[in-house]
Amino acid sequence: MPEATTRKPQKLRYSWLLLSAFLLTLVYVLSGPKQLTRFNGALQDTSAWLHQRPASADIVIVAIDDHSIDAIGRWPWRRALHAAVTDRITAGQPRAIGMDIVFSEEDLDYPGDDLLLQRALQKNGRTVLPVSRSAAGRLNEPLPSLRQAAAAVGHTQMPVDADGVVRRFNAIEGPRDALQWHMALSLHCVAETGAACIAPASASAADAADHQWLQLQPEILAFAAPQKEQESQGSSPFTTYSYIDVLRGNIPAAAFRGKYVLIGATAAGLGEKFTAPVGFGARLISNVEMLGHVLSGIQLHLHLEPASTPWNRALNLLPVLLALLGLAWFGPSGGLLACAGLAALVLLTAGLAPRWGHIQTEPAAALLGLALAYPLWSWLRLRSATHFLALELQDLQGQGLPISNANVLTGDVLDQRIAAVEQASRQLRSLHHFVSESLRQLPSATFVCDRNGRVLLANTAAHAYVASLGITLQTGDDLVSLLANLSSAEPAASPSGQPAKRTSLLQRSEMLQSSLPRQSEGRDAQGRNLMLLSQAFDAPPNSGWLITLVDISELRSAQTQRDQAMQFISHDIRAPIGSIITLLEMQRGSQAQQADKELFTRIEGYAQSSLQLADNFVHLARAQQQSYRSEELDLGLLADQAVSDSWTAAQKQQVKLAFELPEAEAMVRGDPGLLYRATINLLSNAIKYGKPSDTKATATATVECSLIDNDAFWGLAVRDHGSGMDAASLARLSQPFERLQQHQRMDGVGLGLAFVRTVAERHGGQLQIQSAPGQGSTFTLLIPKA
Repeated sequence: MPEATTRKPQKLRYSWLLLSAFLLTLVYVLSGPKQLTRFNGALQDTSAWLHQRPASADIVIVAIDDHSIDAIGRWPWRRALHAAVTDRITAGQPRAIGMDIVFSEEDLDYPGDDLLLQRALQKNGRTVLPVSRSAAGRLNEPLPSLRQAAAAVGHTQMPVDADGVVRRFNAIEGPRDALQWHMALSLHCVAETGAACIAPASASAADAADHQWLQLQPEILAFAAPQKEQESQGSSPFTTYSYIDVLRGNIPAAAFRGKYVLIGATAAGLGEKFTAPVGFGARLISNVEMLGHVLSGIQLHLHLEPASTPWNRALNLLPVLLALLGLAWFGPSGGLLACAGLAALVLLTAGLAPRWGHIQTEPAAALLGLALAYPLWSWLRLRSATHFLALELQDLQGQGLPISNANVLTGDVLDQRIAAVEQASRQLRSLHHFVSESLRQLPSATFVCDRNGRVLLANTAAHAYVASLGITLQTGDDLVSLLANLSSAEPAASPSGQPAKRTSLLQRSEMLQSSLPRQSEGRDAQGRNLMLLSQAFDAPPNSGWLITLVDISELRSAQTQRDQAMQFISHDIRAPIGSIITLLEMQRGSQAQQADKELFTRIEGYAQSSLQLADNFVHLARAQQQSYRSEELDLGLLADQAVSDSWTAAQKQQVKLAFELPEAEAMVRGDPGLLYRATINLLSNAIKYGKPSDTKATATATVECSLIDNDAFWGLAVRDHGSGMDAASLARLSQPFERLQQHQRMDGVGLGLAFVRTVAERHGGQLQIQSAPGQGSTFTLLIPKA
């Protein structure tokens, strides 16, 4: 599993690097000159409305339209008419006149008309004539006389893109040795300075060969925005007058004062027409109107510079690179949003760059890269996921997890893998649930913690154990602090007599260094003997410890009892038997043999003592192990019977038993035999040890027996007037095989009170002892009321 998991990120990383290299190289190439021109042109046309401005009010077009053709006749017209129109316009004092009519040949039919036109041009002094490109790639200029009379000349060539749309113009065009400014620039120079623009420098040999037509300093056209009514009608945004109306004097000369006047053909079938992206669409416009758009942009400083190739490449590569990083960092949904957002940003930048920086970018390569990034990355991820799922399934099958192949013939490969992994996931979830429930139901307190001791998981027994310490266990608690009181005692005390040093079983340093013992034993603050089992685990990304606390208090108690029983058997039971054997050997070897009656009396006493010890041991063992009967009984009657049966023993010890049977019943539930035996033991101890130490041997002592009502319990209290006990003696009392110092010369090994306490606890009650030195003792057996 770890190998397959590691292999998947590595393959995805390599796939991402290959995809990045491919897309960035593709975008770099397509960002070069003359790449994706149609796509870039469509984008530029769509965003043109963001920076379109109204047409300049200083431009007037005198149109050779259909109305003028109908009135004057077929084209070409006499040049005398052009001279007359020029004179009428000159009378209005225009800033400059651009006559978009080529006069490259003499008028052989009316030779005098050329002289009239020459004089009209000289009179105006601000007229610009066009030059054109011949079929041989040479410059086609006006007649020398007209060329000399005009203020300047300029080319009217408009480059057409691959989709047939005009979007730019070249500021300079022409042969290498006769470069010309665009006619609109010449008009602007004549209007501003009254003279032609400074002639452009000749191109170097590195730029062009002889006789090659050059196109230099391209600029993006900023088309003037048409009025709303003009946009619907498809008409020119410039003020336009019909040629015939000007010729007839219907247009006052004042209409041309301070204006740029452009004269050119707009009639159908006459002159050159261009498709231009004006407004939200594209329409055919005449060359003279195109000249007006160029001149309007020059006046208003709206024409755009095309972004350089390095800038285009940088602007296209950056969003694609960011999109690739977004796909790697943000996943499918975030990557899709990143690609969409970056595409919108590219379009917004392309739309606002003309307005902000007067440059026009070519964003098609970036949009293409962004459009390809997400599907290609998704395909690579899908391919990697399919391969990874196949490896995971193989690994799961190799580990023995059964995977069904029921749907192997349905759906595609990914559907099959997903279905198989889904089935495996269900099985793993079931297994995880089973393991979790098993851990939760373990009888021993079990903790799962990290290397630093922070609790990650705990079962029900662990919560119960921590609750017994007065703490509520929560995830993230420090286990080292919770188990700080669980410590071991070093067996040997220090030479100075100091108590044994106690150290905590759970040390943080050992957990961090993975040196925690697999098994250790200690005692907690409640006195419970616990075994701490530790097991380190490493399940990336988590690693830590599995800590289990096993309560071995009963085991240690049983071991202690076993040791005490062995001591009891080896010493206390053997002592009477040894005394009998010793007595018999002395009798056999002694010359003065004792009387049979005295010998038998001693042997009988030793045998009775040994039998009594054996009986007490058997009674205690049965009280601890056997199942109890449960029936209702009167504790007063049971006490009365026990007092009666103890009368003989009391008489031998010169002890008087005092008991008064109460009239009210003291009903309890329990085992009559065990309760009776416990009462006998209390009476026997009081009779045996209850005489005051300063009383003469022949004096009679009193043992008082009574019933008390203690809330939910009935109590049987036995009081003697013996020597009493201090606190240390009370702590040792009722432990099996323990006798007090003042009782060492008397028979018994402390089994009686241990039996009484066991019976009381198994009945849900308790044994209370009240005693003080020289004041006697009171033993109270408390049993829950029925």
